[in-house]
Amino acid sequence: MIDIVETIEKYWVQEILAGISGALAWLGRKVHHWKQEQDLVKQGVLAILHDRLYQACQYYLRKGYCSIDDRDNLEYMFQPYKALGGNGTGEELYNRCLALPYESESEGDNEKD
Repeated sequence: MIDIVETIEKYWVQEILAGISGALAWLGRKVHHWKQEQDLVKQGVLAILHDRLYQACQYYLRKGYCSIDDRDNLEYMFQPYKALGGNGTGEELYNRCLALPYESESEGDNEKD
């Protein structure tokens, strides 16, 4: 009986610790890879939001006005953009659009875009 306990202490404990150590190392690599992937997805979403915000703001700035519905759409894009760490360029364009009038100032302008 003592031989079995000595064998377990001598070999099995080392094997079990090596197995646990290997499993923890594997798990650490998986978590690190997952974190890198999530960072890339975040950067991609931020890039898409920036592009859409930039394009939309440029459009409304050229039009010279921005309706309430258009502002809601801009806000819908801007909030996650800002929360994901978007830079000041997008915020500046967003604020410039919010400063635009709600409707076209020319009275005969019934053009739909």
